[in-house]
Amino acid sequence: MDRLEGKGGSVKIFNTMTGKKEQFSPLVKGKVAMYACGVTVYDYCHIGHARSAVVFDVIRRYLKYKGFDVKYVRNFTDIDDKIIKRASEEGIPWDAVSRKYINEYYIDMDRLGVARADVEPKATDHIKEMIEVIKALIEKGYAYEVSEGDNKSVYFSVDKFPEYGKLSKKQQKELLSGARVDVDERKKSPVDFALWKASKEGEPWWDSPWGKGRPGWHIECTAMVIKHLGESIDIHGGGADLIFPHHENEIAQSEAYTGKPFAKYWVHNGFITIDKEKMSKSLGNFFTIREILDKYDAEVIRFFILSSHYRSPIEFSTEQLYDAEASLERYYSTVARCDDFLSYAPDTGKKIPVAELESVLEKFMDKFEDAMDDDFNTALAIGNIFELVREVNKFLDLKPSGQAANALIKKAMDMFKTVGEVLNLFNRTPAQWNIDLLRSKKIPLTESEIQDKIQQRTIARQNKDWAKADAIRKELDEKGIILEDKKDRTDWKVKVNE
Repeated sequence: MDRLEGKGGSVKIFNTMTGKKEQFSPLVKGKVAMYACGVTVYDYCHIGHARSAVVFDVIRRYLKYKGFDVKYVRNFTDIDDKIIKRASEEGIPWDAVSRKYINEYYIDMDRLGVARADVEPKATDHIKEMIEVIKALIEKGYAYEVSEGDNKSVYFSVDKFPEYGKLSKKQQKELLSGARVDVDERKKSPVDFALWKASKEGEPWWDSPWGKGRPGWHIECTAMVIKHLGESIDIHGGGADLIFPHHENEIAQSEAYTGKPFAKYWVHNGFITIDKEKMSKSLGNFFTIREILDKYDAEVIRFFILSSHYRSPIEFSTEQLYDAEASLERYYSTVARCDDFLSYAPDTGKKIPVAELESVLEKFMDKFEDAMDDDFNTALAIGNIFELVREVNKFLDLKPSGQAANALIKKAMDMFKTVGEVLNLFNRTPAQWNIDLLRSKKIPLTESEIQDKIQQRTIARQNKDWAKADAIRKELDEKGIILEDKKDRTDWKVKVNE
């Protein structure tokens, strides 16, 4: 019965709130309301942002694959201290900064194969909704005003929400000791957080019941979640660095406002580390997506991210990227072998045992789903894909022929396509993979120039000019191009670091 009704009953999700894996059961049968915190748009995205975006992209894709009707919302924080600072540094309006980096975000994410969310709201388009929530919190006694000149700020009173800390497992006593809390004498308690900030000289502002000001960071997500998904949602996600204070504060203000649970499942991806340190802009040990895309194909980055379980830390290194590139090369080389087999292999009548590959194919989709059902374990799912890659290569090494062999290879190719669509990997032809590698590896040759060299070498071989043929092969090899002589043609591929 688990796999009926949208194949949905078997998915398990690790819930940060409870600290354990739970059977996924959405609030409305067959439908999923999912929200992930997006980026603050004041700079280019780094690889940590890429991880969060790719992780929630795959979670959404897999839930849709399982038959759920998913509505996915991912926001942009387009007003913030960092945006105001960047605008001042560049001498341009704050909204020009946010527009610029939203556009740059889309360029990066499109290259990484991250699909657009169903709704991608901006904080500044929801000022009215935020003000309504803040007014209600004041009326209910959860928030208070503090005068600052002609205007007022509004703070959430943490001690009025007894469950504060239930997500992060932090006690208020611990928080009061000064851990990660801004000291501000205008607040009743050091742990109280800003819902609305009174305007400072030269800053952008909006009219409100408290005069000129702008929203605090946390309130924007509450307003956007409620507007676009409802007062209670199924999945709320983001990076593990958002658990406290951002998501803890979201829970407090949202549940104080509605009296309902804010999200049923809290999902957080792990950090990317460099030399075991969390990568962050404040530490200065980060790489932008652009910097990495300048050296590696975008699919290499996506594969690298998905090769680890989303909750585990990933150690970022060139070795890891080389491994990802080599794995993708192995995959595309296998697909090229399958294509050759289906297009060119003669029917020799040779009887080859097919039971072993048949058995792997029969179990493959169940193994893939079992891995993904277990808290979206892409690392295990990819391991299963490469187990099938190995078996297909072993089978082709036997030089099979005939209809039964063709049917098995076609079945394997169909399965590669199906799982590739879920992960948004493996969706190029082997030829396109190699053409794209020319660019990412900055090989100073075009496809047509390589074909010209191959043609020159073919003529040299026909003329038995072996020295010239070898010289052309060596010339291409030194530039990173490997030639593969086949029965009726010569193919080329880009050399990958194994």
